[in-house]
Amino acid sequence: MRALICVGLAAGPAAISAQQAPTAPRGRVAAPPLTGRVADAATGEALPGSTILFDDLKQGTATGPDGSFSFANLPRGRFTVQVRSLGYNTVTQTVDTGSGQPLEFKLTVAATEIGQVVVTGVSQATQLRRSPVPTAVVDHIRLNQTAGSNLVDAIAHTPGVAQITTGAAISKPVVRGLGYNRVVTLNNGARQEGQQWGDEHGIEIDEFSVDRAEIIKGPGSLLYGSDAMAGVINFVAPDPIAEGRIKGSAITNYQTNNHLQAYSFENAGNLNGLNWLARGTRKMAGDYRNRYDGRVYNSGFNEWDANGYVGLNKSWGYSHLTFSSFNQRLGLTEGARDTVSGRFVREVFLGRYPDGTPATTTVPVTDADLRGYGLAVPQQQVNHLRIGTDNSFILGGGGRLGLQVSYQQNLRREYGNLLDPAETSLYFQLRTVDYSLRYFLPERNGWNLTVGSSGLHQQNRNLGVEFLIPAYRVNEAGVFGVAKKTIGALDISGGLRYDVRQIAADRLRLDGDQRPSQDPTADTKFPGFQSTFRNYSGSLGAAYNLNEKLTVKANLSRGFRAPNIAELGSNGKHEGTIRYEIGNDNLAAETSLQLDAGVSYVSDHVRFGVDAFTNSISNYIFTRRLLAAGGADSLRNGTLAYKYEQGQARLYGGEVSLDFHPHPLDWLHFENSFSMVRARQLNVPAEEQYLPFIPGDRLQSELRANFRRSGKRITNPYARLQLERTFAQDRFFSAFGTETATPGYTLINAGVGTDVASATGRTLCSVYLTANNLFDVGYQSHLSRLKYADYNVANGRTGVFNQGRNVSVRLVVPLSFK
Repeated sequence: MRALICVGLAAGPAAISAQQAPTAPRGRVAAPPLTGRVADAATGEALPGSTILFDDLKQGTATGPDGSFSFANLPRGRFTVQVRSLGYNTVTQTVDTGSGQPLEFKLTVAATEIGQVVVTGVSQATQLRRSPVPTAVVDHIRLNQTAGSNLVDAIAHTPGVAQITTGAAISKPVVRGLGYNRVVTLNNGARQEGQQWGDEHGIEIDEFSVDRAEIIKGPGSLLYGSDAMAGVINFVAPDPIAEGRIKGSAITNYQTNNHLQAYSFENAGNLNGLNWLARGTRKMAGDYRNRYDGRVYNSGFNEWDANGYVGLNKSWGYSHLTFSSFNQRLGLTEGARDTVSGRFVREVFLGRYPDGTPATTTVPVTDADLRGYGLAVPQQQVNHLRIGTDNSFILGGGGRLGLQVSYQQNLRREYGNLLDPAETSLYFQLRTVDYSLRYFLPERNGWNLTVGSSGLHQQNRNLGVEFLIPAYRVNEAGVFGVAKKTIGALDISGGLRYDVRQIAADRLRLDGDQRPSQDPTADTKFPGFQSTFRNYSGSLGAAYNLNEKLTVKANLSRGFRAPNIAELGSNGKHEGTIRYEIGNDNLAAETSLQLDAGVSYVSDHVRFGVDAFTNSISNYIFTRRLLAAGGADSLRNGTLAYKYEQGQARLYGGEVSLDFHPHPLDWLHFENSFSMVRARQLNVPAEEQYLPFIPGDRLQSELRANFRRSGKRITNPYARLQLERTFAQDRFFSAFGTETATPGYTLINAGVGTDVASATGRTLCSVYLTANNLFDVGYQSHLSRLKYADYNVANGRTGVFNQGRNVSVRLVVPLSFK
């Protein structure tokens, strides 16, 4: 693996040297200029401003006033191209860039979107309806129209997707009832490695750096290895800039509920194949509010981010150096209450007793404590740095080699000492080097074959004064092969993967002051262990287009997940779950067998889809309460003790969507979806039969009006009204008081927006006005961890409620420099 890493780190400079040669290397002859035109299929009129994109080459351009376009320096070969224009159906086809023939694309007016392309979970860019793997796409239009406090919040309305939350700042994705280390998060195709097992933080990606999100629902382990058993979420960067262009954007967002302010600035360009993108973001929010709690004490956050890339796109392929720096500080809401007034309380320092012992007490918070953007103790700081290289090289004979290598450092500090606010109670330093190597073989007899390897080396150190998990190291490597073939209207794809993961945890002894000690007689906090997990994953599926409107799909997949460090080695009080957790280093790897089946019907005015799944998980890992010899609760440091064990689990459910676009009112959209998950643990007592953190059934209905290019100065206006009904969740993990039932609730969301154009038709800005929870409903999500905070004597309710009415104003200003 070290050899692969060295190759990756050398790839960027090698690519730069290669592009300086006067002629292309043997076997990588540049294609002749590729030209073409995009027009309206009904009228033949040119469509200026249309986007022509080669996803696999990271090259794109836009049509001129006469609808024409050209590429001067494409590699020679067969690649998928997609053509997009606002208000029209996307056209996707495979083209031979070396043919020298001009291309003609005729687009039809869109009532429904039928040509979306995905790059996640497939060996190369593929039209969404032709992929048997259940996948959803949330594009940048929907992201702008859906106001959220964080990135996961913005995609959690997708059918089959939910989120585990701790207030407005912390959200973790859940796909079809499974989350944490069972979902792999990608940052533009590269694995994002943080403390995924923890409850107290979200994902470390700047929301403004994302153009769209692609979500795989189910095992995606073939390309991504262990941990992708529940799914994969890929946050994809904006499309590449056209040759000869320099442009940018300025984005600002204000939200009324917690006074969130966000500012983001981007500059990107492409001059003679030299590509770059740079973005900086500032974001801050105060305490959020709802109708039952008022303002929720210490729920604010602030954030500084920077990210981008620089590199070359030439006839031999591309080589980009990428970077990302995510820096967030946020309050940790404990939800403690005053027993008389019901107000939130905070701890204050009163002084010291004669013997030097500190004296503290708790007092109700004041209105002044709830104003502004300040953070109190406890709070946490998360810093995530990524530096990587992303490369694709065109090889002789039509093959292509892709290589990604990156270094990541994730620092997570928790501050909980009132007397010394700078003291780090918990401090994890996680360093990761990861790689992905893929060889795309030349197409043979309609077969597309990809083989490759991916893996990582990871090291985590404890630098704080408290210890929840041991210091550890992980080495992982896997090899895979994926194939797909199109036979007329039938698309078949599948593959196999084999992984080896080794995890080694260090021994830790503590002296009487709970400090690390080398004395063999000191108390053992972590005994140390080494575990190796080997397993395989597989997938086989097909999509069959019965006609241009009707498609049926099926996919059978086997997933694999090695236990994480918390499950194997915990020994401490986990503040996120308010319990003492004990790991089990005898755990086996989880494996799953999932069957997906779906049908979709898309016409000019109706879109209907059903996706169903059943998933059986062997060696499912969960926590069980420990009992003392007499049958009473086992306590550690005054906290209930739990230990990780394994069992059998079964999940099933799916999503249904039905959208109408009535003729002749093609501007009117009535979109509906329903999603559900049922999750059981087998062969256990009745109170343990349901899995924890399973979202309730959800119905969403949205009435939306899109007026494409409907004015000279006010263009592309829209208005939307959404009903979101979440049904009661009475199938909950009741054992040991872990969960309680959650009543249903209905939220109404609304939004309007428009582009503002100059007299010449150039877009000056885009404005988005969104109102979530319009009627200020007081509710608790079943997946909210704050639901289990203290009882409020003032209103007779337990726990902290979710965010109330929130009005968001977002302004996007495009900037063109060349």
